[in-house]
Amino acid sequence: MSEKIGLFYGSSTCYTEMAAEKIREHIGVERVDIFNIADEPISQCQAYNHLIFGIPTWDYGELQEDWEHIWPDLDTLALQGKKAGLFGLGDQVGYPEWFLDAMGYLAEKIEIQGALLVGRWPNEGYTFDKSQALTDNQQHFVGLALDDENQGDQSAQRIAQWCAQVLNEFGLSR
Repeated sequence: MSEKIGLFYGSSTCYTEMAAEKIREHIGVERVDIFNIADEPISQCQAYNHLIFGIPTWDYGELQEDWEHIWPDLDTLALQGKKAGLFGLGDQVGYPEWFLDAMGYLAEKIEIQGALLVGRWPNEGYTFDKSQALTDNQQHFVGLALDDENQGDQSAQRIAQWCAQVLNEFGLSR
């Protein structure tokens, strides 16, 4: 069996949790250890060389409450040499000026701690005004962009494609 992947998420309304579980199922339940950051210390992520972090954006670009609670703890993590993929949930119609901002904030935090980000996702097929999660001259998001509120019918296909991409970028076989 390939090396384990640590998947860490925060979720208030269960949508991020459901996305995390779908990612785990797609990669393989035997390959992914899943952690709700409300119940498990984020420091556990340091035990993994391959990480996935899931974060929703609330309202006007705000952090989800579990992430907000542990935000200072991210500054103490040693993530050098680790690869990390991100996925975020947001509402591009209701909050078009802040779409997936929290994922952008998280990307910045974990990069500062030494993680190498993988799993950039094209911004095509989304309609929004601004996002702190954009990179590559605003052509890609720093991770998988999900909007279950307005594009829930596309989430399964996006997750499948992103999981294959991330496994490849992790250097792990399918």
